[in-house]
Amino acid sequence: MGKEPKGVTDIGKVFKKVMNSSMSQWKQIQQLQIKYQEQVGYLYDDNFPMDIRQVLSNYIESQDWDTAANHESMATVLLSNLLSQLDRQCSQEQNFLQRHNLKFIYQQLQTKCKASPLLMAGVISSCLREERRIISTASIQEQGPLEKSMQNSVAFERQKNMDNRVAVIRSSVQMMDQAVKYLEDMQDDFDFRYKTLQSRDPVDRNTEVMKQEVTRLQEMLNNLDFKRKENLSKMSDVIKEIDALIVSQLNPELMEWKRRQQINCIGGPLLTGLDQLQNWFTLTAQSLFQMKRQLDKLGELILKVTYESDPIPLQRPQMEEQVKYLIYHLIKSSFVVEKQPCMPTHPQKPLIIKTGVQFTTKVRLLVKLPEVDYQLKVKTIFDKDLPPGRVNRQFFILTTTTKVMDVEESSNGCLSVEFRHLQLKEKKYVNGTKVNEGPVSVTEELHSLSFEAQFNIQGINIDLETCSFPLVVISNVSQLPGGWASVMWYNLLTDEPRNLGFFASPQRASWGQLSEVLSWQFSTFAGRGLNREQLCMLGEKLMGQQASQNECQVSWSKFCKENIHGKNFSFWMWLDSILELIKKHLLPIWNDNCIMGFVSKETERARLKDKEPGTFLLRFSESHLGGITFTWVEQSDSGEAKFISVEPYTKSRLSALPFADIIRDYKVITDGEVPENPLKFLYPDIPKDEAFGRLYNSQQNKVFPYIPSMLIPISTLQTTPPPCSSPEPPMSPGMFDMLTQHLSPLEIETAMRSPYSE
Repeated sequence: MGKEPKGVTDIGKVFKKVMNSSMSQWKQIQQLQIKYQEQVGYLYDDNFPMDIRQVLSNYIESQDWDTAANHESMATVLLSNLLSQLDRQCSQEQNFLQRHNLKFIYQQLQTKCKASPLLMAGVISSCLREERRIISTASIQEQGPLEKSMQNSVAFERQKNMDNRVAVIRSSVQMMDQAVKYLEDMQDDFDFRYKTLQSRDPVDRNTEVMKQEVTRLQEMLNNLDFKRKENLSKMSDVIKEIDALIVSQLNPELMEWKRRQQINCIGGPLLTGLDQLQNWFTLTAQSLFQMKRQLDKLGELILKVTYESDPIPLQRPQMEEQVKYLIYHLIKSSFVVEKQPCMPTHPQKPLIIKTGVQFTTKVRLLVKLPEVDYQLKVKTIFDKDLPPGRVNRQFFILTTTTKVMDVEESSNGCLSVEFRHLQLKEKKYVNGTKVNEGPVSVTEELHSLSFEAQFNIQGINIDLETCSFPLVVISNVSQLPGGWASVMWYNLLTDEPRNLGFFASPQRASWGQLSEVLSWQFSTFAGRGLNREQLCMLGEKLMGQQASQNECQVSWSKFCKENIHGKNFSFWMWLDSILELIKKHLLPIWNDNCIMGFVSKETERARLKDKEPGTFLLRFSESHLGGITFTWVEQSDSGEAKFISVEPYTKSRLSALPFADIIRDYKVITDGEVPENPLKFLYPDIPKDEAFGRLYNSQQNKVFPYIPSMLIPISTLQTTPPPCSSPEPPMSPGMFDMLTQHLSPLEIETAMRSPYSE
């Protein structure tokens, strides 16, 4: 007996465990470890309560929320159905407390669904996607480097510290209000006594009473001077504290959110924290504006009372400039791209724009400013201020480029604007000269979308500007896979917001980073990520045996541009074609974990050789783009294991017949014998009908007025080699008659496929 490859036993156990029953996504979550369930718990809030996810799990998982999140009519229909089912669930619920809670949730949800169906559909879509990613992470049993960086164990403590620090500053500023008011009262008292003394008869000024009054006034002035200095000192300390807060915590938190946004764009963890950032930015801005008013008040006080060495005119101008500087830069940095540019037709592939196709994007001001509501006009500019020669193709925005920011009540009252109908058109001629493509390919040419706005608040002129992450502009949908590879590679490896020359000399990626992102592609687009064994096979295919090392470096060219040895396609083109095949033709089978998928021929044979005859497994073709094949084991006359593979099925074949039905009805004819189905057990030992039964096409069980027809996949298996290498001839009339006798009353449309070995 040969020795099985490392990891065979483990994956066999995992494969069998998952295949014992077909589980919904929500049931899979309920079987996760507590630490993963807690991550799921963070997804749900008042916008979309977990109670709804629990009671309507089947309905929620059966709908296409990704598409609904970009089509209002579809979102409205799906949410209306969801509310109807929830209302029915309320009426059927026997538990009084649960019925009460569901009714309350129904009322709240009804309001939100009517107000913003697209937002609600987007929330549900994001939650489902994040659930899939968490399930995928749990199957690997080890978080990758990017996942760990996005879920830093000290993040919660850091956030708590930030909350406390902002609260302390707000409290200090509020106390300064009282201090300034007390200072004003002291000054009013001094001013009254001083003017009273001035109004006295000059004859009385040398009396003892007058001398005491002058002494009293001097003490009051000394106290007033002391309080002014004290207040200014405290205000200076608060300004320094706000400055330190912005530099050491607020700006880094914003930069970290932007990095999380990059990782989320390429399939990473759900993007959260913007509302929290808005809260911090707004409270900090409120503190600064309040201090500006306090400084303005001090300026009014010295118009009434001032004296030699008065600290207010000496210190106030510099402090006022500091406050204005902080306000300017705080508001300027709070102008962010909340939703990166994305075509509604490809909601999970942002930052790729096709000419002539509408795309959407959204910008937001993290400081809530009632003074400028409905006044901020935001203008979009494509490829602003690019250095000469940086891009070869040039584009302009065909549609309206200016919109006014509005208060978004459904999102904590933030000030935002969403551009939903932007569209690019290419400039074929620039200055009368036709534009030609340069040395950089279309999908490696990066572009930028900028946003600008101007406004004045309390005498401070602020020029707002932000930009999207670099974009890839395509003119044909065939360029989409290459464009997505560029988006993944850029956002994986750099946090620079506008490094448009990145692909002139692209960085290398470690296999640890890249494998994590590849698994995200499967959890995002196909519902289930890749386990360690599958990723190991991909690593070996890309880099050889050295792929076992996570720190092994992969070049951009190796990943996307160079052809696999002996093939006419690259690694990424091969992998992307498999993703498309799963998404369009194999999704239920893939999510039920029936497809082992990425396994070498050597490992495949090692796993099958000691199994019962008729045991088979499904794997993706290594020689065909977007192909899937199955291999089964038989026992030869000599007692040795014999392995038989079928020629890969591609999208053209699977468009005509579901893959589960192919497995159910597959027949092999051996030297004129009665056709038989050789497929008995899905690896490791699951009866075929138990594994695929729920996915069989049920049409054949229905009663029709005509004899139903069925497409039967048939292979000819010869024990002796054919006399020549020419293709197999069509079935003879005698063989066809024999087949119809055994399968009557079915009308058989045969599809001749020969056993195949890659």
